[in-house]
Amino acid sequence: MNVSDTAAYAFLIFMVGQVLPASAVAQDQLGHLFSDGAFSGQLRYRYEHVYQDGPPPVNHDANASTLRVNLGYKTGEYKKIRGFVEGQAIFHLGEDRFNDMVNGRTSYPTVVDPDIIELNQSWLSWSGISGVELKLGRQVLNLDNQRFIGSVDWRQNDQTFDAVIGSYSDASRRLQLQYGYIWNVNRIFGNDYPLGDLETISHILRSSYQFSTLLNVVAYGYWLDFDRLPSSSSRTIGLRTTGKAIITEALSLNYEAEYALQEDFASNPLSYSEGYNHLSIAFAYKGIAAGLGREILGGNNTIAFQTPLATLHKFNGWSDKFLATPATGLKDRYASLGYKFGEDKGLLAKTELAGVYHDFSGDSVGDYGHELNVSLSKVFEYSSSTVFKTAVVTFKYADYTAKDAPYTDTQKVWLQLSTGF
Repeated sequence: MNVSDTAAYAFLIFMVGQVLPASAVAQDQLGHLFSDGAFSGQLRYRYEHVYQDGPPPVNHDANASTLRVNLGYKTGEYKKIRGFVEGQAIFHLGEDRFNDMVNGRTSYPTVVDPDIIELNQSWLSWSGISGVELKLGRQVLNLDNQRFIGSVDWRQNDQTFDAVIGSYSDASRRLQLQYGYIWNVNRIFGNDYPLGDLETISHILRSSYQFSTLLNVVAYGYWLDFDRLPSSSSRTIGLRTTGKAIITEALSLNYEAEYALQEDFASNPLSYSEGYNHLSIAFAYKGIAAGLGREILGGNNTIAFQTPLATLHKFNGWSDKFLATPATGLKDRYASLGYKFGEDKGLLAKTELAGVYHDFSGDSVGDYGHELNVSLSKVFEYSSSTVFKTAVVTFKYADYTAKDAPYTDTQKVWLQLSTGF
């Protein structure tokens, strides 16, 4: 057992010791852990169609029909301690006409939604000091916009982290500090995939301060070390700013600006230093939103800036052609336009339409083509007497047109129904 494991177990023993009752009164208070607890759950069905031009694969089309079922229980509070446990199951409905990375259907395009039943989350938290929370165990971790650390919630199987996370926020919640140690990443591929369960010795350090609605500053450092995936071991130091300006009662402006430097770290056999920068601006007027942005991940023709623990589907197009940054780097110029219908719009109430156009190229050389993304979603509300309060129906479409090899034209269509309690 190494030092970090010893520290984690010591913290767990401390929290369990806090729970052990010393009297009949304590036993009665301990009962609140369960009497004040609550179940939660989610059902999410998705149909995904993929058309991918050119060999491989032999079959150009993939069709995946999957169902995600989550069931969790969060305890009440006793001596500032809470717990949460959640199971997650993904079922394939119908014939597997897609490659989920473990079903052996390698002649089909990839849809990474394996048929599995797993323990998704299992953690204890303690908040016995004002402003402080310690959380130990398997947990979801989404930092900022999830560009570096995220749960990949778009895929049916979540990415979760076996970690101990310490957080602090002051009374005003303007200042936030966070440190985390991660010893295992439960990736979206599932345990049957060779690198689905990724042991690591990784540290995250993050601080933020909100000066005003116009300026929130985040400084972060991520030290990632993967023995079984050494080329992804890296040290990333960055600075991120976001803000919102209210121009009129109906018109507002949002922006984000970010820069990071990444270098090889720990077991990485390669030596490199590459930068990342992202700048975006968006206007919102009543229900209309429009924005422009540019994101650059540097590359030196051998190795590029990588974000292996990110929610990658959120970035660089929904066709997921750039889950790994090309060795020449990636430059993504994009424009977005969307509209949200208000609650007074009858059948269209709580309907959202959005579109994004991407133009891709290498950081210095290479033309990687362009992509159009379109989504349409609507929220339905049930009566208050039902267990499920809302349902969300989502349609998404991605059309990627390739230029330089090795990329190929790809179209994807999703239809999804999600509800929860």
